[in-house]
Amino acid sequence: MTRPIEPEDLFRFRFVVAADLSPDGTRVVFAQTRIVPGEKEDDDEVEHSDLHLLAVESGEARRLTFNDSTNTAPAISPDGSSVAFMSTRTEKPQLWLLPLDGGEPRKLTDLAQGVGGGAVWSPDGHTIAFTAGPQEERKPDRPYRIDRTVWRFDGMGVLDDAVQDVYVLDVTDEAAEPRRLTEDRFMNSQPKWDADGQSVVYVASHDPDSYELMSRLRRVDLEGAVTDLTEPDGFVVSHAPLSDGRVAYVLDFERDAVIGTRGSLYVLDPATGAVTTRGADIEGHIEGGIQGDNPAGRIGMGQLLLGGGGRYAIVPVQTGGEKALVRVALDGNESHAVVAGGTRVCLPVSARGQQVLFAAFGFTEPGDLHLVDLDTGDERRLTQANADVLSELTLPTVIPLHFAGIDGAQVEGWFLQPAEATGPLPTVLNIHGGPHAAWGAHFNFDNLMFTGAGYGVLLVNHRASTGYGDAFATAILADWGNLDYTDLMSGVDHAIEEGLADGDRLGVCGISGGGNLTGWVIGHTDRFKAACPENPVFNWFSMYGTSDVGADFSVRELGGTPYEAEEVYRRCSPITYAGRCTTPTLFLQHENDFRCPAEQTEQFFAVLRVNGVPAEMLRFPGTPHAGSVLGPIGHRRAQNDALLDWMGRYVLGVAAETSEKEVVTAPA
Repeated sequence: MTRPIEPEDLFRFRFVVAADLSPDGTRVVFAQTRIVPGEKEDDDEVEHSDLHLLAVESGEARRLTFNDSTNTAPAISPDGSSVAFMSTRTEKPQLWLLPLDGGEPRKLTDLAQGVGGGAVWSPDGHTIAFTAGPQEERKPDRPYRIDRTVWRFDGMGVLDDAVQDVYVLDVTDEAAEPRRLTEDRFMNSQPKWDADGQSVVYVASHDPDSYELMSRLRRVDLEGAVTDLTEPDGFVVSHAPLSDGRVAYVLDFERDAVIGTRGSLYVLDPATGAVTTRGADIEGHIEGGIQGDNPAGRIGMGQLLLGGGGRYAIVPVQTGGEKALVRVALDGNESHAVVAGGTRVCLPVSARGQQVLFAAFGFTEPGDLHLVDLDTGDERRLTQANADVLSELTLPTVIPLHFAGIDGAQVEGWFLQPAEATGPLPTVLNIHGGPHAAWGAHFNFDNLMFTGAGYGVLLVNHRASTGYGDAFATAILADWGNLDYTDLMSGVDHAIEEGLADGDRLGVCGISGGGNLTGWVIGHTDRFKAACPENPVFNWFSMYGTSDVGADFSVRELGGTPYEAEEVYRRCSPITYAGRCTTPTLFLQHENDFRCPAEQTEQFFAVLRVNGVPAEMLRFPGTPHAGSVLGPIGHRRAQNDALLDWMGRYVLGVAAETSEKEVVTAPA
């Protein structure tokens, strides 16, 4: 006998957040989350992660770390004998080295402010590269001067406190100290060794003199000499040095392309400066962005895997609501082939020889590790981290939807309904963020939670969504709130016509770009009984100057600066229409969100309160844009409870039960 999903089930799931495959392909070390009680009786639970060693052939796994801390970013040595990893078992995160066949871990670093990026082994296994931030901590209560164009960034805070440099450490000498190779106020990340082990290729971003979201590839040798490999022509998503000295890399948000255009795979020859494009024959969106709602969704981030001795790259490619791994030839005639696909989201993790380790997710699959052989195509599932929890739950039915937008364009969506339910159902329209992202076969707990409470959930890949071609993804340039909004309303009408959704019991919610459209929706129609925008963009004028990406993103989306495109900024801002809104609205805002700052929410909230519209604001102290996915357990619980409470109150007319560890309600 199974039961409906409940909010607390989120904290029973265990997520695989990092992994590495041994050089011989026989073993995997992976990091898996678990929730433990707080230190004091009134404390919220805490999320930790432990390392586990898995034998590929037998499937047997054993736990490697046992302390209550975050142990992650495993990197198996080239000889397969040990694993380097990051751990918070000390006051600051440090690197440790653990023998895989038994023994105690050895502390590799003891930096005053800890390390920021995990270990990357040199080809000979003697040295690791990693990144670390400034080792002198600024006193936060002292005045400080800003000379950066973009001076703080979401999830990082003040950039001069957070920027990373590349370090190397000789692990064969226990007395060796880390050596700093870069020192330039850039955010230096993703260090990867060249084949000869004499230099490191890395990504340099957050130029202190630039407002643009651009990054570049650089190379640094072991003496600290730095060479620029590329210009800052876009956002370097991932890269991989090749054995012949060339570098393959994926570039997104390219300077000369309309924002939303798919990413590109390039091969650079630093000796000649020649750059060639690969994968031009792929129809899908290289990289793409299918929105999940789980801590494992970032696994493999920044990984460009190589196979066939470097003859091809393995890249994620989004087509509609699916994301496959695709093998792309790096030389000769263009050719590509799907390595792992289907109705799921596949994310690259590690590759050794012809074996590729990846994570796969589904609408109701929280994510597990899989291994595929590039020669035979044989695939095996290595983990089933949540089989026991899933076996207890009644999972929703996923109904694919296809309908025409107002201009005849074909739009895709999905309706999630409780198993064996019959419509029409009270329905929540959940709008994805981005806006250049998408819904699809990814694990999103909020959606499952709504179905467990008896709602249908409507997901629409409106105009601007990735995975449907560049024209579809760029259709809202300087025109936010037009085709994206009408696509959403066409989806609602279609779900009602199909007998799935009850048109008299509708709610709407969304985060980030989805929060923007939630505000737009309630400023243009009163058909929704409740709304819950989270971390939204409501006012493009103030977004330009207060967001960490505002001066770049706003201009690229709206076609100019506020003083060049004033009419567009006014027309495309939901705050312009806030005075029309009559929908009861709960605003969810993370206070350390520098992407969509709190002032965006506060403006709309003030209008509704002054106009007498039922409105409340739930604030999350100290957490950034993705706080409801990656933040403290108490914050995640509060978000879940608040969504159900508000929708229950105004869509169903019944207040939902809430957690005892709720939120302090400020005076109205």
